[in-house]
Amino acid sequence: MNATKKQLSIVVISLAIILISFCRGFSQIQENTDKTLSPYFFIKSDDPTVDQLPLRSTSTDVNIAGVIAAVKVKQVYKNQGTKPIEAIYVFPASTRAAINAMRMRIGERVIEAVIKEKSKAREEYETAKKQGKSASLLEEQRPNVFQMNVANIMPGDEILVELDYTELLIPENAVYEFVYPTVVGPRYSNQPPPLAMKEEKWVANPFTHQGEKPFYTFNISCNLEAGMPIADIRCVSHEANVNYENEGKARLTLKDQDAFQGNRDFIVQYKLSGNQIASGVMLYQGKDENFFLAMIQPPAKVKLSQIPPREYVFIVDVSGSMNGYPIEISKKLMKDLIGKLRTSDKFNVLLFAGSSQLWSETSLPATKENIDKAISFIDRQNGGGGTELLPALKKALSLGSSEGISRTFIIATDGYVTVEKEAFSLIRNNMGNANFFAFGIGTSVNRYLIEGIAHAGLGLPFIISKKEEAETTGAAFRDYVGNPVLTDIHLKYNGIQVYDVEPKSIPDVFSQRPIIIFGKWKGSPETGSVVLTGLSGEGKFQQRIMLAGTGNNNTTTALRYLWARERIRNLDDFGSEDNVGEVDGSSKEITRLGLQYNLLTRYTSFIAVDSEVRNKTGQTTTVQQPLPLPEGVGDLAVGGVVKAVSTGPMLKRECKQPAINSREYQTVDDSNVNNVQFEESESVDNPVHFTIVGEMPEYPGGSTAMQEFIAKNLNYPQAARNAGIQGVVYVSFMVYADGSIHNIKVLKGIGGGCDEETIRLIRSMPPFKPAKQAGKPVKSKFTLPVRFSLG
Repeated sequence: MNATKKQLSIVVISLAIILISFCRGFSQIQENTDKTLSPYFFIKSDDPTVDQLPLRSTSTDVNIAGVIAAVKVKQVYKNQGTKPIEAIYVFPASTRAAINAMRMRIGERVIEAVIKEKSKAREEYETAKKQGKSASLLEEQRPNVFQMNVANIMPGDEILVELDYTELLIPENAVYEFVYPTVVGPRYSNQPPPLAMKEEKWVANPFTHQGEKPFYTFNISCNLEAGMPIADIRCVSHEANVNYENEGKARLTLKDQDAFQGNRDFIVQYKLSGNQIASGVMLYQGKDENFFLAMIQPPAKVKLSQIPPREYVFIVDVSGSMNGYPIEISKKLMKDLIGKLRTSDKFNVLLFAGSSQLWSETSLPATKENIDKAISFIDRQNGGGGTELLPALKKALSLGSSEGISRTFIIATDGYVTVEKEAFSLIRNNMGNANFFAFGIGTSVNRYLIEGIAHAGLGLPFIISKKEEAETTGAAFRDYVGNPVLTDIHLKYNGIQVYDVEPKSIPDVFSQRPIIIFGKWKGSPETGSVVLTGLSGEGKFQQRIMLAGTGNNNTTTALRYLWARERIRNLDDFGSEDNVGEVDGSSKEITRLGLQYNLLTRYTSFIAVDSEVRNKTGQTTTVQQPLPLPEGVGDLAVGGVVKAVSTGPMLKRECKQPAINSREYQTVDDSNVNNVQFEESESVDNPVHFTIVGEMPEYPGGSTAMQEFIAKNLNYPQAARNAGIQGVVYVSFMVYADGSIHNIKVLKGIGGGCDEETIRLIRSMPPFKPAKQAGKPVKSKFTLPVRFSLG
């Protein structure tokens, strides 16, 4: 009997130990998943053996020839500690940058990097690091964010990593602009570290405090060879010296007053002389493929006589989510634009919600009588119903059009649709039939749709999120879409055959929008030509460009990279042409293009590995290079209460909340939606909260009463209804010892206004019955799923 009791006691003790271990493990998991990836402040370690600031300098040489910039970036890493280190540096670049080469210099040895599939490059890098070989790895984290890893930087080492990229400069409003981004600002992820994808890990990066200069020096020089006289050139971001070699060639260098200027983008703007429609063709003849670039640029100053007859079709969203100031702004936008049309211009209005309504079967002249009728038609509309954009676009395209008229579709919407990819494809395939411009209106515009339409339509996105923005943004939009200078554009290629051309059809040239055409060619260009034809307000326009002499030089070699980068960009944004909307299905094609054309992409990386085993032990300490906050950005951008502690050379951070303006989620105080709070760190005055407690917090009356409260008080956002959004919003909040609710946080949202509605709902709840630990009320966390269902 005693033996049995003893065995039973052992079992009970074992179960207790297991339960305690489980609770501790569960608490640890909860703690880990409660923290999201976020930046943190850099705290220098007292350990002198590890160099925490390995990046010593960044220098850049920019050479602009015509419309193509060739950029060489040099990053110098040095280890002044006594232990081998691995350096990680996150840096930005232009979204149009075609990074096509990288090399690593260690002393006299130069190791040229090779392009490989991303996973294979990472695997080769990790192997080299363990083997004690110096290696460098360049990866794309976002289209404009890159990460450099340099392994086994030995004590006393100085390693130079160079990368080359090329970029096409497209003028806007006759101004060319080259931007060299210098620093990545703080970013946030709504995922906890254990659940985050590899591509999001870079978000957890150290930053210096507001106003502190970078730890590394920055230098840049820019040579401009425009090919025609330069009317004006200036550096708008830094103090720079400008020296002219001749009327078409200039050099900019930084003034030597401050070597630590890498906390803001370097921006150069320049204008060319002349006010005629400028066009040109560049050719590159490669070993296996040939490439061309054609540019049609508008005149610097547009005369009224140059503007051809215009037709505007206003495609206006009058669905329920547009009710209120969005639809009022839409009306004003149309009134202002229609009111400035000439009598030779035509217009029409197509309203859409669940269905569409056309003002006139054909577009009518912009007479005062017709304008008054159209405005009356618009004024009778109020927001209501769903949002069917695609049928509206198809209906607009089915309207008859006339030759010699510049036809423009203006889409005014908040974008609450689920057919973005289909809309992009429709626009891309009809650029020769109309010009497409999107105007987003609302406090929570679907920017993906507005920006996607702009990209597909080769334009700029315009968005009004506040009433006070309407006047200035509306005026800028009117100027942008109001001055077409060439329509019915055709390019005829003599002596060469062209294929793989982007864009598929050519839209009109506007005063603030040039047209860029990429493609491949076959044939003999020596006696060939490109003939540009079109119609302007002054009649037929024709220009012949001879191809002789436009061939290979140091500039045109970039065309193969630029063509491939543009194709990759379209695949990234729109997916493959065979499977519209299936962006994931385009990964193989992007990988193929990256490998074939030696380009850094989402799926391909550059890897350079030294052949020598330099670190015999294979042991190394990883150091993340701290970044400066961008000029003008305050400490609040990094977050609230941060605890950073030194554990030898590595920094561990605990940053539980994102910045105030983070779009992922907000932590909201119970008294004011704009009064953001952060979860407090432990202290005597502010005791720690409990995740596992003896008695959980409870809604007054229990779970049944809480469900009844939710059912009675939850308002389904109209925007979510219109977009067909449904699902579960997971929210957590703190229940204080007095039962009050604080620190509401959306753990996983579904958008469409449902996340904000859930926060409002929780804020309106009565005080809870607090949790208890050892019989005493304690602060604790409560997690609640709130379901939104259209069924």
